[in-house]
Amino acid sequence: MLKVIPVEEAVGMALAHDITEIVPGKHKGPAFRRGHVVRPEDIAKLLDVGKAHLYIIELEKGELHEEDAARRMAQTAAGTSIRLTDPVEGRVNLVAEISGLLKIDADLLYRFNALGDLMLATLPSDIYVRKGEVLAGTRTIPVVVPESLVEKAEALCKEKPIVTILPIPSRRVHLIVTGSEVFSGRIKDGFEPVVRRKVADIGSDLEATKLAPDDPAKIAAHIKDSYQAGAELILVSGGMSVDPDDLTPEGIRQSGAAVECHGFPVLPGSMFLMAYLKQTPILGLSGCVLHDPVSAFDLLLPRLLAGERVSRSDIIAMGHGGLQRKHDH
Repeated sequence: MLKVIPVEEAVGMALAHDITEIVPGKHKGPAFRRGHVVRPEDIAKLLDVGKAHLYIIELEKGELHEEDAARRMAQTAAGTSIRLTDPVEGRVNLVAEISGLLKIDADLLYRFNALGDLMLATLPSDIYVRKGEVLAGTRTIPVVVPESLVEKAEALCKEKPIVTILPIPSRRVHLIVTGSEVFSGRIKDGFEPVVRRKVADIGSDLEATKLAPDDPAKIAAHIKDSYQAGAELILVSGGMSVDPDDLTPEGIRQSGAAVECHGFPVLPGSMFLMAYLKQTPILGLSGCVLHDPVSAFDLLLPRLLAGERVSRSDIIAMGHGGLQRKHDH
């Protein structure tokens, strides 16, 4: 249990939790750490940070201090390749030990937070995260909680953790750039440098780039060649709209690929196409990849490189959060 005592009477006693100091616009952090034994000269500073009373802790059987509870909660919520920080002001962070695709079990997360007096906040699922990035943070709301509450959280995550990272191996990626104006040399292709940079950023290699005119049979032949060559992801750019000269979707179909979805509830990226030739994913990219910093390409690329099969229903679900914000604020 916690005892509340006036700060002037706390000399010689150990603090029950970190005490935060906030300097607006400059600093927020612990002024005193848990366990600090209060000295006469600390009284003025404690009063300055708004502490006229302090908690002194006397844990009873079946009770856990916030730091011990947070450690256990973090441990149970975290999958492999995730390290835990030491508690600061009662909070433990989950940090990526590898770069990869972040997966959050949203249903488990909801049930964890519904227990009450415990919280876990995470980054969104299905994003690419880098080694060293904070993925989630957890803490208790009160300074002391019943151990039985933490045991409920541990039971929830017994079968599977809430926060996991899928490693993304280096994949062989092929790009087929369509458009007679590019094929004939009238204009220079802009897709290849953008695609190469984005693929390399996730640790994969743009192994081959081919140009095709607006001819479905030639587009299909290039797709089949890439498939035979062992490409693990085939990207087909350009010619994706409903314009009569845009024949790329027909070329993808003629390759024998099964189309999961043509038209995404994502802006920019509404004209994208997702297909599979046997097990090999084919993603049709529209022109927005050239001029928009974030499009459906950025949302799907980490998932496809991680080896996830993206179905029509996965794409339909992307409508929630599908409007990409302009990165100018």
